[in-house]
Amino acid sequence: MARPEECYQCQGPTCGCIYDPDRGDRRGKIPKGTAFSELPEDWCCPVCGAGKRMFRPLGGGGSAEEDA
Repeated sequence: MARPEECYQCQGPTCGCIYDPDRGDRRGKIPKGTAFSELPEDWCCPVCGAGKRMFRPLGGGGSAEEDA
């Protein structure tokens, strides 16, 4: 798994899916090694369908960890 700063979690009300660049998104045809910032703007959560703006980093600036 990539570092927390590189992983993003969906903030949808019933989701919590984590995008890990080390895994990519097979369903969305995103290859392994693709950083979150490099995902297409129309990429959606493979679990709930939320857009990129519904994701926050797991760690670092702007993360949910900072809000706690």
